[in-house]
Amino acid sequence: MPSWVDPVVAQASEAVGGPWGRHAVTGRAPFWTPLRVCLLFVTSVLAVAWGKQAPCASGDWSGSRQYTHLCYSDAVPLFGSYGLDQGALPYLDATVEYPVLTGAFMVLAAAGARLYDGVAERLGLLPDVPAVQSYTVLTCLLLSVCALLLVRAVLGLSGRRPWDAAMIGLSPVLLVHAFTNWDLLAVTLAAFGMLAWARSRTVLAGVLLGLGVAAKFFPLLLLGVLFVLCLRAGRLRAWATTVAAAAGAWAAVNVPVAALAFDNWAWFFVFSRQRPANPESIWNIALHATDRRILDGPLAAGQTPTVLNAVVAVSLLVLAAGVAWLALAAPVRPRVAQLAFLLVAGFLLLNKVWSPQFSLWLLPLAVLARPRWRSLLLWQATEVLVWVVTMLHYLGTDNRGIEVEWFFLGVLLRDIAVVVLMALVVRDVLRPDGDVVRTSWPGVDDPSGGPLDHARDRCTLHAWPRTIRSPDRCGPGSASMGSQDPTR
Repeated sequence: MPSWVDPVVAQASEAVGGPWGRHAVTGRAPFWTPLRVCLLFVTSVLAVAWGKQAPCASGDWSGSRQYTHLCYSDAVPLFGSYGLDQGALPYLDATVEYPVLTGAFMVLAAAGARLYDGVAERLGLLPDVPAVQSYTVLTCLLLSVCALLLVRAVLGLSGRRPWDAAMIGLSPVLLVHAFTNWDLLAVTLAAFGMLAWARSRTVLAGVLLGLGVAAKFFPLLLLGVLFVLCLRAGRLRAWATTVAAAAGAWAAVNVPVAALAFDNWAWFFVFSRQRPANPESIWNIALHATDRRILDGPLAAGQTPTVLNAVVAVSLLVLAAGVAWLALAAPVRPRVAQLAFLLVAGFLLLNKVWSPQFSLWLLPLAVLARPRWRSLLLWQATEVLVWVVTMLHYLGTDNRGIEVEWFFLGVLLRDIAVVVLMALVVRDVLRPDGDVVRTSWPGVDDPSGGPLDHARDRCTLHAWPRTIRSPDRCGPGSASMGSQDPTR
C-alpha cells in the first residue's frame, strides 16, 4: 500500500480522503486495476505535454517562440532539414546523425503525415494544416504510444509493487521531454528487453535490446550490466544467448542500410566522434571556467576534440570498472535495475554529450532501482529546471534570456541531484536491508532478474565483509565457494 509506506503518497492521498483504511477491501475493482490507473496517469501527463508542445507544432517559431514557450522539439526543424517534407528517405537520400531505427521512426511519421495531408486535401472534411504540423502531431502520437507501453513494461518489472509504475505515469521528466526528441522509442525497447529478461526469455530480450541499440546507444550498457551480474551468478550462457540475439537484431536493421549508403549510415559514428562538449556537460563547464585552456582548447569548425574524446573514454572505463567491482563485491548481488541505473547515470555524467531529453533514459531505471517518491521527484525537479534554464539561455540576453552562469548553475544542481541519487542506490546495494524492493515482501530477490533471480553466487569479490574467492573459478560451470583464508 503506497499510502502506508511512502510519506509523499500518504500526504498526497489527503486530497482524496487520506491513506487507505485498515478495513478497506483491495483487489475487487473490476476495471480500475493498477495498470489502467497508471495508464490514465500517463495519458493525463501526455495531454499536458501536448498542450506545452502545441504552440511550436505549426513550425511558426517567430519571436523565438520555441524558447519562450518551452516547446522546442527536434522534430520540427529536422522535418525540412532531412527532406522529409519532400519524401526523402534518411540515409538513402539524406545524411542523418541518428541511428537507423530512429530514422525509420521518422519515415513512419512522415509517411503517415503525407497520407493525412492527401486525405484532408481530397475530402475537405479534415483540418488543413501545414505539413510540418501533421508530421509533428503524428510523431507525438507515436511517442505517446511508446510512453503507454513504457508504463506497461515498468509495471511488469516492478514485481509485487505495481504502483511503482505510477512514478512513470506522473513523471515531470516525461511531461517535459516526451516530445523533445525520439528517445522514448529506445527507452521503451530497452524496458521491454528488460521485461523479457525478467521472464527468462533471453532470446527475445536480446532482440529487443538490439533494436534499442539500433535506436539509441544506451541499451548497449544494459548488456554490460547483465554480463557482470551473470558472471557473479554463473549464468554466462544466458548472457551469451542474449548478446548473440542482440547482435543479430542490430545487424538485421543496420546491415541493409550500410550496404546501400555506407557513408550516410556511418555519419552517426563520425558525428559522435567529432561533436564537441555539449552545453549541458561537465566538460563544457570546465572549458568555460578555464577559458578553454584545457583539453583541446579552441576548436575550428569540424575539428575532432581528440583530447576530450580520450579523457571521456578513460573516465567511462573507470566508471565501468567501478560498477563491475560493486557488482562482484556487494554483500548481496545487486538487482539489475540498480546496477543499470548506476552505469547509465554515470555514463551521462561523464559523457561529453548530455542533451536534456537523455534524462528519459534514467527514468524507468531510477524508478526500478529506488522507488521512493521524494528522491525521484527532487531529482526530476532539477531536470525541469535544466530545461527551463536551457531555453532561457538559448533565448539570449538580448531577448531577456539569462546569462550562461545561471544556466551552469541549473546544470550543476541537476548533476548533484543525480550523484545523490546514485549514492542512495549504492547505499542500498551495500546495505540490502534498506532496499525497499527487497524488504516490501518476504523472499523477494530481484523482480527483473530473470535467470539471476534467487541464483547462487559463483564468483564474488566480497569486501563487505572482506572475503577472498578464487577468480579463476569464475564462470558458468564453477561451483559455489565459501570463504577462504589466504594464509592457508
